[in-house]
Amino acid sequence: MKKYSYTQMQDTRSGFGAGLLELGKTNPQVVALCADLTGSLKMDAFQKAFPERFIQVGIAEANMMGIAAGLTIGGKIPFTGTFANFSTGRVYDQIRQSIAYSGKNVKICASHAGLTLGEDGATHQILEDIGLMQMLPHLTVINPCDYNQTKAATIAIADWQGAVYLRFGRPKVPVFMPENEPFIIGKAQILQEGTAVTIFATGHLVWEALLAHEILAAQGISAEVINIHTIKPLDREAVIKSAIKTGAVVTAEEHQIRGGLGSIIAQVLAEEKPTPIAFVGVNDTFGESGTPEDLMKKYGLDAKNIVAKALQVIAKK
Repeated sequence: MKKYSYTQMQDTRSGFGAGLLELGKTNPQVVALCADLTGSLKMDAFQKAFPERFIQVGIAEANMMGIAAGLTIGGKIPFTGTFANFSTGRVYDQIRQSIAYSGKNVKICASHAGLTLGEDGATHQILEDIGLMQMLPHLTVINPCDYNQTKAATIAIADWQGAVYLRFGRPKVPVFMPENEPFIIGKAQILQEGTAVTIFATGHLVWEALLAHEILAAQGISAEVINIHTIKPLDREAVIKSAIKTGAVVTAEEHQIRGGLGSIIAQVLAEEKPTPIAFVGVNDTFGESGTPEDLMKKYGLDAKNIVAKALQVIAKK
């Protein structure tokens, strides 16, 4: 059993900012666009270093997507930045028509996703974005788990041909993934080997899944933990192989249960290997104002609920 620990807490949006700055130094085709949230997206270092490659669009997110699509025609690699709510729901038509359908190489970078936006409340806490984005043809969807992985993912998507939705967050979370580890798009990561149940987790819930693994191990239950950082294209082989191995599955995500990671995993298993499955996520409700910690606990997005779901699904084997 591997032991995961951390010495610092850091927000994943800062990982994006650090990755974007590094790209600015190494790839002259990378340009950045922001919708009046430069500081919140941690894009200010790129703006300062490369002002000629930074466009402040203002509060005009739909226009930003159109400009980004146009920039790709000249060979540029545009990274757009705003809150996840404004990166998806507010501009869905522009993404569908001008980016996905048109096959444009735009990197849609979305911060402040999920409940952990916190006190800003339900109107800003988008919990449907993964579902919205993964349904669009020709769009890759990535949801890294900590600062280091977000930085690596930001760098990796610049070389990925095609539109990408990169999702990250506002709160400081444990930094537990290795620094400078290459990010392989579409390849799931087995963080813990197990035999009794598989926990497929994404984003902020990966750390909670590792905590759940420790709790279950103390009870003599061997749980496999797999980080699904790439929602689409999904590593179907890893999903099926692990489900066959353990015979029970739990999915964990900071997103609506419907349309997110849980639905996607369930579809794969229904097609290839029907398996008892339980879901940790937000169950058909909007969020509310509160601290990230309190909201995660109230809505069951924590290690305690992952353990409870694991025990339930093991009993169905």
